[in-house]
Amino acid sequence: MAGTRLKDVAERAGVSIKTVSNVVRGNVRVAEPTRRRVLSAIDELDYRPNASARHLRTGRSGVIALAVPELVQPYFAELATAVIDAAREHDVSVLIEDTRGDPAAELRVACGLSDPLIDGVLLSPQRLDQSTLVRRERRVPLVLLGERDYEVPADHVLIDNVRAAQEATAHLLGRGRSRIAAVGFQSDPNHTTSHQRARGYLAALEAAGLPHRPELTPLVPAFTRGDGMTAMRALLALAEPPDAVFCFSDLLASGVVRAVYDAGRTVPGDIAVVGFDDIEETRYGVPSLSTVAPDKREVARLAVEALLARIAGDPEAPHTTLHAAHRLVARESTA
Repeated sequence: MAGTRLKDVAERAGVSIKTVSNVVRGNVRVAEPTRRRVLSAIDELDYRPNASARHLRTGRSGVIALAVPELVQPYFAELATAVIDAAREHDVSVLIEDTRGDPAAELRVACGLSDPLIDGVLLSPQRLDQSTLVRRERRVPLVLLGERDYEVPADHVLIDNVRAAQEATAHLLGRGRSRIAAVGFQSDPNHTTSHQRARGYLAALEAAGLPHRPELTPLVPAFTRGDGMTAMRALLALAEPPDAVFCFSDLLASGVVRAVYDAGRTVPGDIAVVGFDDIEETRYGVPSLSTVAPDKREVARLAVEALLARIAGDPEAPHTTLHAAHRLVARESTA
């Protein structure tokens, strides 16, 4: 019913407007028979809360934005689900933005221009540089996600990428592998995730007294299955192919494993493989994939809580960097 108001629902249910509001918000206990009566009236009248009116009345819409580079990537899809669940605990809705890694789109979201009613932004930038982000015009509350070497006025939630990559490489070393390749090196100076994981890989080699062999670290344009397959084919064509591969993402690892099998070799018999992200599909492939597992639930919880605290509190309060946990999950690909 077009134009249905809170008052109309209250009259249909035989309750006060405040009771209807409490049921809609869900953050105040209402007697179950009353709640069912209100929900029935809402369904009958097809009532939809007016976010614009709520924004004018309270200054907040109860909506935050989550911006990721590519929602089709399983890691970001799983992270988005975790963020939605974390936000729901606080009666907050989430608007999802797919920036495609475009720095202009990332800046637009960071400035809150994707939707004038959002209360704050969770942003996982891929190519937005620090100088541009510092100069953003509209200072909507912002929390950054991911491994960016930023020094900007924003809270930041991340995992220790360098340490995680070092642990993954050390895991391969502990399996007796010595000619370890890394698939995920990039030339783009703004791709901090790649650079940090490269640092961890190189640190593990150095700690083991092994040299960095540039032929074992091919550049990839992106973290996709196809890029992993292409890189692995080049590695297999070397006079001395690797006996293990650390991949900077599980999607890269998927392509690497496919290329190994296409070449008539086995994982882990001939080449052991470790990925990064612990996306769901890694648990069900043959072989199942050893991988670094960031705690996505903790990332989501920390990010949502930090953003809501920033929205409700002092926007000029000191900003914080919050670290979520990670762990190495050993499966069949390195057994």
